[in-house]
Amino acid sequence: KMPAVAITDHGNLFAAANFFYEASKRDVKPIIGCEVYVARGSRHDRGEKTQSNGGDRADAEGGSRGSNHLVLLCEDLEGYHNLIKLVSAGFLEGFYYKPRIDYDLLAKHSKGLIALSACLRGAVTEAVVEEKYDQARENAYRLRDLFGKQNFFLEIQDQGLEIEKKVNPHLVRLSKETGIPLVATNDCHYLHHEDAHAQEVLLCIQTGKTMGDTNRMKFATDQFYFKTAAEMARVFGEIPEALRRTVEIAARCNVKVERIPNPFPEFQVPSGHTAGSYFEKVVREGFATRVPYLERLAKTGTLANPLSEYERRLTSEIQMIQKMRYEGYFLIVWDFIHYARTQDVPVGPGRGSAAGSLVSYALRITDVDPLQYNLLFERFLNPERISMPDIDIDFCMRRRGELIEYVTEKYGRDNVAQIITFGTMAAKAAIKDVGRAMEIPYAEVDRLAKMVPTTLGITLDKALAEAPQLKLTVNGDEKLKDLMSVALRLEGLSRHASTHAAGVVISPQPLTDLVPVYKTNRDEITTQFDMNALERIGLLKMDFLGLTTLTVLHDAVRMVEQNRGVKVEIGYDGDFSI
Repeated sequence: KMPAVAITDHGNLFAAANFFYEASKRDVKPIIGCEVYVARGSRHDRGEKTQSNGGDRADAEGGSRGSNHLVLLCEDLEGYHNLIKLVSAGFLEGFYYKPRIDYDLLAKHSKGLIALSACLRGAVTEAVVEEKYDQARENAYRLRDLFGKQNFFLEIQDQGLEIEKKVNPHLVRLSKETGIPLVATNDCHYLHHEDAHAQEVLLCIQTGKTMGDTNRMKFATDQFYFKTAAEMARVFGEIPEALRRTVEIAARCNVKVERIPNPFPEFQVPSGHTAGSYFEKVVREGFATRVPYLERLAKTGTLANPLSEYERRLTSEIQMIQKMRYEGYFLIVWDFIHYARTQDVPVGPGRGSAAGSLVSYALRITDVDPLQYNLLFERFLNPERISMPDIDIDFCMRRRGELIEYVTEKYGRDNVAQIITFGTMAAKAAIKDVGRAMEIPYAEVDRLAKMVPTTLGITLDKALAEAPQLKLTVNGDEKLKDLMSVALRLEGLSRHASTHAAGVVISPQPLTDLVPVYKTNRDEITTQFDMNALERIGLLKMDFLGLTTLTVLHDAVRMVEQNRGVKVEIGYDGDFSI
């Protein structure tokens, strides 16, 4: 096997962190990189249209004068942080069809990065294609001077394109003339050679085309897969030094994505207090407001535990939270829930393991008495299992955005973002998407999809094993057999990116110092790493859940008062007063 592998998605770092963890688990050295789009002028210009991924292969000998491509690899931690800055800026400052950076940004954030001149859409190779050899040399020198002599390489590829046969000798010549070393790569867009057909179908799904469209985006050959060392040696046998440099570059790239040591933003406490002392103060004051209700229950004999047990439990939880240094976390949550209540934003009674905390009850983070219902604090926070506390909070769906805006203003617009999530092709969706792209009649595709069992988490492999009629139908029709073959290859792949329904990240410093961000088509600032990656990094994640139920209840109470003059107060601790 190859000892190292790089990820260089177009214009984004969506997969970089999870790729790092998965490769590391398998003892493969992960190299984090990106094939960025570089504007010809300023990233702020809006006059050039960047081709979609794969467009340069579909029309490799021509095409629009869009942005150029450039491959950037992280050599060290400084390079990793610089790449985060570049890729984030592409979305926040330079987005026009695609996330674009420019040479000004590259000049500011070039340290710690190794640059390759990229594919036929790279500034150097494109000039060679256009028979502007002097311009190609000038572009090569510009990039070499920007990154440094040891950090820029002329990238040479051979995916079987006719234009590559014309261009590659000129790149070899350019390398000899300029002293800029060559490196041989393959432009990988799928894993195996036999995945080429599935990749064509995937491009149709992504672009809303069908396989019968004559002007659809497609790769000009079937060579855009992850080739073995032996296959690469056969292609580039005449320039073995270009192959050796892949190993040399891999040896230089050493980046570890590590956990953040202090993930909590600083909560400003009043003068004379530490975070620990102020935390204890607001907890005890909050609990004091609960005592009258508990005393009423005690008088009626319905309180399950004596008040002395509440005091013991409260003190124990306070000490445990302070020992684990999570008092800042609780203050942050308490603060925005307190703000919600002062603004008459409906807040839910609590959900999940946080309901097992008496501190949460005292702070009105929850409205569920954990002692009354025999709920365990250790289910929520356990010193034997070091993990971040996780409190999910329900807010009125209509006014959820106000709470996100509040924490954004309080902790800094650069320090707060929502979280990306990726929709993947599940079993039935894969069948329907592939069938549509392959122009198979809807009735046949729908009938096939309905044969897939409705079991939660069902896969196509399991469906074929568990549903004999499905297997029989597929094997009895060549076009359905082809559909299933492609669907099996595409199942589980990301279908689209969207914003997580609840997740919000609050950072102690600008997020682009730590993780890449992007801007959605609704102008929401969102992390490029998903929730799993963010948890591994250790960033503080909050779940602001918008519930229509709370909105409906709030509206009902308001309308009763308006129409009947009766004020209804719903208390989640058992009190309903009229």
